[in-house]
Amino acid sequence: MRQQLMKNFLQADIYGLTAEEYSLGRTNLEVVDQMLAAGIKVIQYREKNKKPRAMYEECLKLRDMTSRAGAVFIINDYIDLALAVKADGVHIGQDDLPFAVVRSLVGKKMIIGLSTHSPQQAQNALKAGADYIGVGPIFSTQTKVDVCAPVGFDYLDYVAQNIPLPFVAIGGIKEHNIAEVRRRGARTIALVTDIVGAEDIPAKVKAIREQLASASK
Repeated sequence: MRQQLMKNFLQADIYGLTAEEYSLGRTNLEVVDQMLAAGIKVIQYREKNKKPRAMYEECLKLRDMTSRAGAVFIINDYIDLALAVKADGVHIGQDDLPFAVVRSLVGKKMIIGLSTHSPQQAQNALKAGADYIGVGPIFSTQTKVDVCAPVGFDYLDYVAQNIPLPFVAIGGIKEHNIAEVRRRGARTIALVTDIVGAEDIPAKVKAIREQLASASK
């Protein structure tokens, strides 16, 4: 099952994330519905300021929506929530529970992604058995209050050339700079505010894909 999930994951060009505070007054359900309609095949639920019951009820609906759309559904940080709603995966950071502990909790069927910010962290993730890694923040970003300084293209280049793991480039990536991220070897790229904050999400996704296509020529 995990192998099939990763096969689906690897086919994704855009890695979508929720960020309700930047969504122009729309709910996560409304935004994700538009992202799925635009063909985004990986959705990460990332929320920090909601009560557990509210997140659970929201994620139950998102799990149903992503399942019907054939999309991979990943929950950031909350391992208990991921298990409760039968998500496809969980994404953890360097300061969360150790990878081995998370694997023991979620079992072998669930994808585990791990945020990394340096070559050593990438090597550690590879040895630990992460299914994929986050690489960033590539550029400065304000969507996380505890984010580290931008790692820039040097780290992205290192991962693309040295780490045989699927990875997601993330952090400050927008339509105007995504082409260079693709040219540096990123196959799957995460965007947050550029998508959730767009008036017309399908149109924004189309424009982003045009940039990706131009970078691939």
